[in-house]
Amino acid sequence: MFSKYAQLLCFSYIVFIVVWNRHVVSFSDIRSLPGFSASLPFKLETGYIGVGDLEFFYYFIQSERDPSKDPLILWLTRGPGCSALSGLFFEIGKISDYFWCLVSPTGDSIVTCNDVNLGPLQFNMVEYNGSLPTFALNPYSWTKVANIIFLDAPVGTGFSYSTTLQGFETGDKRFANDVYNFLRKWLQSHPKFITNSLYIAGDSYAGKIVLIIVHAISDGIEDENFPAFNLKGYLVGNPATGSKYDDNSKIPFYNRMALISDELYESAKRNCKEEYVEVEMSNVICAKDLQAISECITHINKPHILEPECPSDFDPPDSSVYERKYFLETREEDCLQAPAEYPKFGCRNYNTYLCKIWASDDSVQQALGIRKGTIREWIRCNESLLYDKDVGSVVDYHLSLNTKGYRALIYSGDHDRLVPYVGSESWIKSLNLSIVDDWRPWFVDDQVAGYSREYGNNLTFATVKGGGHTAPEFKPNECFAMFNRWISKKSL
Repeated sequence: MFSKYAQLLCFSYIVFIVVWNRHVVSFSDIRSLPGFSASLPFKLETGYIGVGDLEFFYYFIQSERDPSKDPLILWLTRGPGCSALSGLFFEIGKISDYFWCLVSPTGDSIVTCNDVNLGPLQFNMVEYNGSLPTFALNPYSWTKVANIIFLDAPVGTGFSYSTTLQGFETGDKRFANDVYNFLRKWLQSHPKFITNSLYIAGDSYAGKIVLIIVHAISDGIEDENFPAFNLKGYLVGNPATGSKYDDNSKIPFYNRMALISDELYESAKRNCKEEYVEVEMSNVICAKDLQAISECITHINKPHILEPECPSDFDPPDSSVYERKYFLETREEDCLQAPAEYPKFGCRNYNTYLCKIWASDDSVQQALGIRKGTIREWIRCNESLLYDKDVGSVVDYHLSLNTKGYRALIYSGDHDRLVPYVGSESWIKSLNLSIVDDWRPWFVDDQVAGYSREYGNNLTFATVKGGGHTAPEFKPNECFAMFNRWISKKSL
């Protein structure tokens, strides 16, 4: 923790801008964006909500169908520390830069790369040439049927910032509490949405935070706190739940996906006693098996086991603190680190590099209404947060909310090895819920899109066939159909 403080203070000087404390709620309608040639054909609002010394930045897109009646969803992205733009551009949002390319087995060259027609406009995928990246409309946006708030949280993520150094200290519990207070203030400033059905949603690590927030809202409703949230449930994708299930499920997942042999799996299962995370130092034979497993999967893409192994991100480890401008300050050149390797053109995550360029552009930040001087450069995922993972597991939260009858959708891309679907299956099984509709395929365009199982008290588990981490990035059509059916209270 001290080293992260030292990094944060590696500047010539820091000037705190006290005037920012005046900003409590401010928002504006965005009618056009750099990189999109026409006026936006949907209603986008951006703004800040102040919570104490924290300033949370958000994007709000109204439903294209019926904003007054369609549900309101608060969306949290991955993390901790991943910008809401990941959800907005790469997963469920309205603007998309989705493309696909085929890469040679070595990853050194591109065999072919196609543009993808995403609706009324087309995104031309080219290597960055110095011009501002451009975007197209996403025909599978979840905002077609829902109002969605995309939130940069916790503070230190995306364009959200703190007016004090202490404000950057956070963790699971404070993160959830801050978002809860953000939502209270957002609804107070947008009273026409108070009666809309409310769902809290997120993916990956944010899946843990979603549960804590929903539980806090549920407790607030029971205590008759204001505003009266019309909470109906939650949905989480490829969700982190706790290492007991998330991490221990990886070994059986590797075996199911033919990444390790049956013999190696059975040996590890026997020698490690099915505990692959908290292994005793004296258990040498278990460690030997785990080392063999590690050698088998080291070069397997984590978000999707069938895709090429690519650099995970543009940002160098632990450098994001130097790339941000939380306060109005200058810095010494020796604080800078060498640039990281660029994602390769042809890799799926090349779009994160394009998004980094786009979101860091002055004209883009001006169009979005970013407060000048608060952020120097946008970073997709800030790995240098002063963050305390102080909630080990949220399985009990799931059980409590299920007992209260809140609707829940848990979905997983079945080729994700970061948070395997096997782990979600395991913790759901531990709840001992009754099965209402047993394991069966669900379809999109007459093709199997995944498998689902429905449990008592409105809990649905679904896999997305061919999906990775996270599922909507890899299977946008199927995930939109899944979401639309579930939010409309229809069977998958």
